[in-house]
Amino acid sequence: MNELSRLKPPAGATKKRKRKGRGPGSGNGKTCGKGQKGQKSRSGGSVPPGFEGGQMPLHRRLPKGGFTNIFRVEYETVNVSQLNRFEDGTVIDIQLLKSAGLVGGTKKPLKLLGHGELSKKLTLKVNKASAGAKAKVEASGGTVEVIGG
Repeated sequence: MNELSRLKPPAGATKKRKRKGRGPGSGNGKTCGKGQKGQKSRSGGSVPPGFEGGQMPLHRRLPKGGFTNIFRVEYETVNVSQLNRFEDGTVIDIQLLKSAGLVGGTKKPLKLLGHGELSKKLTLKVNKASAGAKAKVEASGGTVEVIGG
């Protein structure tokens, strides 16, 4: 016997649809709960969001402002304090940081920032580094290679 053909939702899980305009006994007859006449009682009769009855809407009364710089470069960032998890002598690039979960992706260039302390001797391959970050890496015996891109 095919059990799938006998499946049905549990009791109380479904409701019957409300049948409007089916006589006064239904409680939703004649005007279907829309009241008398007017725009909102008509078929397809509704105003778009932000419509203020023909008055100039707020979003058009307020001035436009700002601009988007199309040359802006967004970086994946990592702080020197996050690099203490790696072993001494490790060569760190964006792929290693991605696999360690320190950066989200490899599409954006990588920038090294100087928050925190570094106690390991590491070699870093980054697209950009702050002066403070560079000083901290070199103070711990490591090197920072700035690569193109």
